Amino acid sequence: MTALAPGFHDVPDGHIATIVTHLEMREKPAPRPAPPCPDLTLSPLEERTPKSYRALFRLVGADWLWQSRLAMGDAALAAILADPGIDIRVLRQGDGAVGLLELDHRDSAAVEIAFFGLIATMQGTGAGRWLMNRALDLAWAASPARVWVHTCTLDHPAAPAFYRRSGFTVTRQEVEVLADPRLVGLLPRDAAPHVPLFD
Repeated sequence: MTALAPGFHDVPDGHIATIVTHLEMREKPAPRPAPPCPDLTLSPLEERTPKSYRALFRLVGADWLWQSRLAMGDAALAAILADPGIDIRVLRQGDGAVGLLELDHRDSAAVEIAFFGLIATMQGTGAGRWLMNRALDLAWAASPARVWVHTCTLDHPAAPAFYRRSGFTVTRQEVEVLADPRLVGLLPRDAAPHVPLFD
């Protein structure tokens, strides 16, 4: 991968650019205090089909322009969903889905928190800390050498600090340029209004 030279770089029409930050931990930290959340449950995604998965993915990720699994073809996504190394959990409040946790155990030495998110109304309630404590329990259960995650400047602005408070340290950054999912029909045009739409 070629490093960008200092300075400004044009982004192609119809695309967006984001800075991706990779973080990791090499040992399990002590759980951070979380408020009691008796109405929250975390359970495996029961219907592991592209349609049901994408509905949850959009519910949680549309505000942050999550698009990778929406752009993926059905066959490729179905293969991921069928892989026993992919652990997909739904955070529920009562009967309603309010969050997504996806852990990738396919590399026995490194577990990736591939997707971690809450719907907007759950942010700031303590549900994120509750979910992260459970995510780390699940990720470290197989005793990997490290657990890692990445976030980007399209995500909630508090995400990097939240991950660092959770015990992660930054390992590297990169710039990603991708087609704007609102312009190719993967997400509605009014998704993520904080990200300018250039068409």
